[in-house]
Amino acid sequence: MVLNTIISISKSFWSSDVWLPPNVTWSDLESTDEINYPDFSDIWYPILYSFALTFVRLAFERFIFMPLGISYGLKPVKPWKGQAPDNPTLEKVYQTTRKGKLHYKQIQGLAKQLDWSERRIERWIRMRRMMDRPSTLVKFSESGWRLTYYAFAFSYGIWTLWDKPYLWDINHCWYNFPFQALTNDVWWYYMMSLSCYWSLLFTVFVDIKRKDFWEMCTHHIITITLLVFSWTCNMVRCGCLVLVIHDCADIFLEGAKMTRYLKWQRTCDFLFAVFTVLWIVTRLFVYPFWILRSTCIDAKKLVEMFPAYYIFNTLLVLLLGLHIIWTYFILKVLYRAVLSGNTGTDARSSSSEQFSEDNGNSSPSPPTPSKRSPTKN
Repeated sequence: MVLNTIISISKSFWSSDVWLPPNVTWSDLESTDEINYPDFSDIWYPILYSFALTFVRLAFERFIFMPLGISYGLKPVKPWKGQAPDNPTLEKVYQTTRKGKLHYKQIQGLAKQLDWSERRIERWIRMRRMMDRPSTLVKFSESGWRLTYYAFAFSYGIWTLWDKPYLWDINHCWYNFPFQALTNDVWWYYMMSLSCYWSLLFTVFVDIKRKDFWEMCTHHIITITLLVFSWTCNMVRCGCLVLVIHDCADIFLEGAKMTRYLKWQRTCDFLFAVFTVLWIVTRLFVYPFWILRSTCIDAKKLVEMFPAYYIFNTLLVLLLGLHIIWTYFILKVLYRAVLSGNTGTDARSSSSEQFSEDNGNSSPSPPTPSKRSPTKN
């Protein structure tokens, strides 16, 4: 009975009346010898590819960027190793809370339990946090891998879409929809991008933690959902355009972070300025006034509406909301950096504590903008 219920729910959820335009069924989108359409079973490949991509990332970080960072003077040192004395009670509290963020009454209770002063408890927690901070070399290596991936993804995206008519006229995303052929290069572009987001979602829990941890998790989940649904409904063309315009800015951000770690101030300033301009242009102008205008307004003139259309647009608008939030933080950091004369500030510091220490204030570090916000509508 439970199995029958699950099957019934699945059939209702994937009803062609929900996900496809009127008078179109799933059988109409089955590939033939003459034309290929997206196959729903293909979406399992990126989950497997994501593990391979994570392995490639680790190899790049360890065997390319760590030696490169060391050659430029970065130290492979574990910061503050051994500074906090072993204490099982405090270690358990530290691990079960947000890195020892305790209320005053909790600190009082621990002081009585351990027969320590409250100040000694606070000092232990501070030293323990220091031990968890990644070294500059680790952050340099992480940024190096991201720069490599974003540069490759953007270059491949441009190469893939350059001869596609919908890159130059977005209305081609809707002409004859959903009966639009899928080419091999677009198939690989989609699989690669979806693999990247699965990898990001899997590793976000072990990567350097940032203030925008939950925002990034939300972003990855929304993006994966949009990619999977758009692949299923053959909204691939619009998705490819969203992918490609979201890659270019992050190349310069990661480059700015790497040069900052190397203390190449002028190069960092230049790259961060380029990043800020590209971010604003692509995320706040091209994305809403080109992509969203097409999906929300122009598409209605060319395609009969169906329920999934409104689901996609809602998710796309949510991504725009995240872009606006991240832009606020980026401009806030840029403003403070200019006032302080330190324009080399890492706008998306690896941790809020590191950001505060580097800049002499307690302001939180801005969230790490989406590494590409693909979606399809």
